[in-house]
Amino acid sequence: MSNAPLMPMATAVWLVENTTLTFKQIANFCNLHEVEIQGIADGEVAKGIKAYNPIISGQLSREEIELSSKDENRPLEIKDTDIEISSVGEKIKKYVPLSKRQDKPDSALWLLKNHPQLKDSQIAKLIGITKNSVTSIRNKSYWNYNSLNPKDPVAMSLFSQKNLIEAIEKAERRIKREKKEKEKKTSNINKKIYV
Repeated sequence: MSNAPLMPMATAVWLVENTTLTFKQIANFCNLHEVEIQGIADGEVAKGIKAYNPIISGQLSREEIELSSKDENRPLEIKDTDIEISSVGEKIKKYVPLSKRQDKPDSALWLLKNHPQLKDSQIAKLIGITKNSVTSIRNKSYWNYNSLNPKDPVAMSLFSQKNLIEAIEKAERRIKREKKEKEKKTSNINKKIYV
């Protein structure tokens, strides 16, 4: 069997103690040698290992054990439980060391200089500082503005390049939408004037 159960030795201990399966069946299921299973049954191997129930963990069913107990030639088959792991999820806030916290205003200044189309709220969300801080840096009224040095936040790993690109694309879509709305308003005003 190619799929071994979780904690094969502990599972073998449980199967030896709680079932009437043959040593060969248990050995094949747990990817162990028959002699090891014999040693478990004799108490020579796995003395300090606590038995692990494969039924509770969902690796085996009671019916599967009963069917294999009745037929010595039938191997145990582990349940396939495919767990889908998606990378799509909410961003988990992680701890930021003090040294990087001091770089956040520098990163905000870099974003303001290199990507002025980003809104203050977008910059604040990307970097992890308050919107008021970003606004004060934009207005040059930040308490420590004179000592700020623009630093690339992606290079300092405050966030990923992917996050930056997504924010820029979102800002560009917003600008296009606002431009369309402005054109619509001016055309509506022009129509009213001529009518």
